[in-house]
Amino acid sequence: MEFPIRINKYLRDKGLASRREADKLVEAGLVFINGKRADNGAMVSKTDKVTVKENKNAKKELLYFAYYKPKGLPTQDKPKVPSVILQWRDKKVYPIGRLDKESEGLLLLTNDGRFAREVLSDKDEFEKEYHVTTAEPIRHGITEIFAAGMETDTFGQLKPVKSKLLGRNKISMILNEGKRHQIRVMMSEMNYSVTSLKRVRIGGYKLGDMKPGESRAIKVYIKKANLKERDASQK
Repeated sequence: MEFPIRINKYLRDKGLASRREADKLVEAGLVFINGKRADNGAMVSKTDKVTVKENKNAKKELLYFAYYKPKGLPTQDKPKVPSVILQWRDKKVYPIGRLDKESEGLLLLTNDGRFAREVLSDKDEFEKEYHVTTAEPIRHGITEIFAAGMETDTFGQLKPVKSKLLGRNKISMILNEGKRHQIRVMMSEMNYSVTSLKRVRIGGYKLGDMKPGESRAIKVYIKKANLKERDASQK
């Protein structure tokens, strides 16, 4: 997320609402920046604290989908450019997090901000698993480097990553944190060229035998929480 950012885009990228829904939340006086009621068009800086109060009168059907994002399709783009957000706009659900344009695999989509925050957290129960293929043969010692917490020029010290070689040029990587282009950066700094990057699992939700562009409804079970006021600044 690049700052400063408009409040509706901020809430969308945090997985709390679509941009249109975010505008309605702001108009209803339910969004606050540093304790002050936000206006539509307000800008959010990196150090701001954004909170969203629950609208007790709002009732909606909660929807959850698993979707196989094809390679070459961005998660989001300009309003009329094909993207995951544009494809799913009519269903009024939004993707939780992103996969970059050249990556493929599992995306979860929902209109449930509580579930979105759980998935975006660094909890072990929502770890993300990727299958990565490289142009070069992968050295066996790379798994120990990842497990120790790799030091990178781009991000500095990273959290440990569980990994397993799946073949001469293929490796499975499991992340809890998800920095932008993290896997591509890690592999590049180890002098590997990524030719394919596929997310195959998010916690207990698996890509399975879905084909690119396919989707399925999923069942979600999350613990009850006090939703009277949500800290949108935290994932």
